[in-house]
Parts: sequence; C-alpha cells; structure tokens
Amino acid sequence: MGQTQPIMLKTNALRKSFGALQVSRDVSLALPRGCRYALIGPNGAGKTTLINLITGQLKPDSGTIELDGEDITATPAAARVRKGLARTFQINTLFPELTPIEAVTLVVSEREAVAGQFWRRLSTQTEAIDEAFEILTRLRLADVATRPTRTLAYGQQRLLEIALALATRPKVLLLDEPAAGVPKDESAMLFSVIAGLPEDISVLFIEHDMNIVFRFATRIIVLVSGGVLVEDTTANIRTDARVRDVYLGHGAHG
Repeated sequence: MGQTQPIMLKTNALRKSFGALQVSRDVSLALPRGCRYALIGPNGAGKTTLINLITGQLKPDSGTIELDGEDITATPAAARVRKGLARTFQINTLFPELTPIEAVTLVVSEREAVAGQFWRRLSTQTEAIDEAFEILTRLRLADVATRPTRTLAYGQQRLLEIALALATRPKVLLLDEPAAGVPKDESAMLFSVIAGLPEDISVLFIEHDMNIVFRFATRIIVLVSGGVLVEDTTANIRTDARVRDVYLGHGAHG
C-alpha cells in the first residue's frame, strides 16, 4: 500500500432542491490528490447539478465544500478557479476566431494578472506563450496551435477545453462528459490524453460510456436520484448488483 494522499476536494452532506424536487441528497465525497474518479448514474441522477454546486454555479441549500482543506462553500466561482478548481467549458462558442496558442496564452496571462497587457504586448509574453505551447504539446495539439479554433475537429476542440483548464494550474479538474459528441475513434485518444495528465491533479469526470469508465477510472461514484448509491473500485462496481439494476442494465453502454 502506498502512502495515503491528502484530500483535495471534499463535499459534506450537500443538499439542493428546486421546489419539491430534491436534486442533491446529502452528497459526501472525498477526492485524494492525483485521483482519477468517474461519476456515473442514470439521466436525472444529479451529476451535472453536483458539478455546478462544486464549482459555484449553484448554491447548496445546506452542506459544505472544501478545496485542499479550505471551506469554499461561499466562495464565488471565479475565485474557486484561482484557488485551483477548474472545469472545462465550450471553447468553440467562446473563442472561435482565436488560435489555440492565443486562447491558452490568454488564460495563462489572466492567471498571472497580466491579461490587460495581452493584446498590446503579445510578443513580450514569452513565458506565457512558452507555457501555453507546453500545455498544447502535452494534449497533442501542437500541430494545430496556430489554426483558428473553429476549424479544429470536435475532439481537438474538447482537448482545447482541457488545455484552457490546465492553464489555470488546477489542483482539481472537473470534466462533464468530455467525450460528448466526439466520434468513437477520437474518444479513446481523448481519454488517453486525460489519463496522462500530471499526477498531482485530481480528476473527476462524468462519462456514459462504461468501457471508457472502466478503463480510465480508478474509482467510481454512482449517483441515483441525487444521492450516492455506492463508491468503490472499478472492479467492485462492475460486479455490484445494485449498480447493474439501476444503471448498467439500462443502456449504459450506449
């Protein structure tokens, strides 16, 4: 057994309701540093709601959220990013005319609080540009670094979303269906890149393709009706009768 890793993200009894509909029921999770956890469950289980609570897009009715031991329950979403909590977002709708190197350099510059100088002094942002190119290389995007984002293949656009998140230097990276809409032949490559992310980054990803989940996750959290049904290793989840009844037997492989 290796040394126990510190907990980087923790939720304690999170609750959220929309009127009479309870979408998060006492959700308590603990993600250790460097983990690769999958969040699965049937449609309507509350997976995206949970991500929105963690990132600050939604405010919980009760419960707490901790990042690296700090209570961030009341921390604004943007400040959570600065503290090390990153989530992917749809780059193709935000920066369609920028190139990947421009977009990632902009995020690096924002992180270093020099974004206001970005457009006027791009040529002087050599450290930011170097870091951006390093990130793009890690995500296999170096060959398209200077192409307009709108011209990239969809799988490359999803990788660019991850590159932008990495540019914030996250401690925890949340991926809400990173392979959604990506052709099957590209999704395995996308997840192999995700698997190769720096080992000190904790990753929690939502994914419906159970072949991908079983291949890349070390542990799986199963949500049902807003609550955690079970959290366990991939091997145990694969053979768990409760999981098969509520999820694996109902089109989870589609």
